[in-house]
Amino acid sequence: MQSKTEECQTAGIGNSSRGGRKRGIGIVTAADSKERSHGQLHVYDGEGKGKSQAALGVVLRTIGLGICEERRTRVLLLRFLKGPGRAYDEDAAIEALQQGFPHLIDQVRTGRADFFTADEATRFDSQEAQRGWDIAKGAIASALYSVVVLDELNPVLDLGLLPIEDVVSTLTKRPAGMEIIVTGRAAPRELVHVADLHSEMRAHRRPSLEGTDLLPISAKGGIEIYTGEGKGKSTSALGKALQAIGRGISQDKSHRVLILQWLKGGDGYTEDAAIAALRESYPHLVDHLRSGRDAIVWRGQQQPIDYVEAERAWEIARAAISSGLYKTVILDELNPSVDLELLPVEPIIQTLLRKPAETEVIITGRCKNIPAYFDLASVHSEMVCHKHYAEQGVDLKRGVDY
Repeated sequence: MQSKTEECQTAGIGNSSRGGRKRGIGIVTAADSKERSHGQLHVYDGEGKGKSQAALGVVLRTIGLGICEERRTRVLLLRFLKGPGRAYDEDAAIEALQQGFPHLIDQVRTGRADFFTADEATRFDSQEAQRGWDIAKGAIASALYSVVVLDELNPVLDLGLLPIEDVVSTLTKRPAGMEIIVTGRAAPRELVHVADLHSEMRAHRRPSLEGTDLLPISAKGGIEIYTGEGKGKSTSALGKALQAIGRGISQDKSHRVLILQWLKGGDGYTEDAAIAALRESYPHLVDHLRSGRDAIVWRGQQQPIDYVEAERAWEIARAAISSGLYKTVILDELNPSVDLELLPVEPIIQTLLRKPAETEVIITGRCKNIPAYFDLASVHSEMVCHKHYAEQGVDLKRGVDY
């Protein structure tokens, strides 16, 4: 296992100085951040799964970058429409964040737990939405946070509980360096217009295999696939890793996570700092292996080492899934490895069919040709990129954007 320094170097992050002056250790706020001249406004919406997970993955990545640069990054998680009395998918992930990185995560929940339409909205709903928005405005104006997550703000706006003009004005005037992440279905057009990044999580309904001999009891559920051209695939997978660790904390059990990455043999990738942060806080729960060359593998230009590396990682994945030792196994960039014909499909299908019932498998990556194992997925979410800040001339940062 790598040391903290080695992991930070692997993440492509320096920790010495910038501009000839050594940086002190402390909590970094938006006012102190010099990562970019202006922080980005992310919008994740759509019917598919992965919106809140992707936001939490970005939070983890940001914390990891701070750790590698010997600074602590402060985060606000403001959750609309998620009042007490109901459990949510991301609760466990947030618990893992709060326990792993104490004093860095502030959380506020507003609203009621019940689903309601615009016609069913009450005065209480409007008051709770306004309460959450007042907290958000104060946090943004204070510049005390480097990341502000406004979870489920989109449906709040769609329900007409807040004035869209005030929201757009506040978000566009955010402090330089502050990243704001807005999630939820039905993002309003006015918000999308001012966003720097807009990814839609599009749900795909696969044919039901119930009643066939292709779906034994052990394989029902527990297989999630995140694909598409948009941002959020690997970060959604990291959100699932946090969720697994958090479930273990709440149940006083050990929920081990294995993260396997294909086609990522170099360093400085988007997820590196996030994985380094996870391994620092939960060293006995997170295992990580990368494979491949430090180069893009193009169709028709595969080299023998590409097949060897892909097979090496798959053999580890197959054994790990079958063993039942891990509660969550993330197979990052498995889809393009199959699409490039570096791996055959049938062994993957057979391994997924025989996986232990309590083991969840998360598969990510783009692919042009849909492999047959997609039919086994209980969740298939396609990330569709509608808008990216690269199109606006923003310089991409290795380890942050790609």
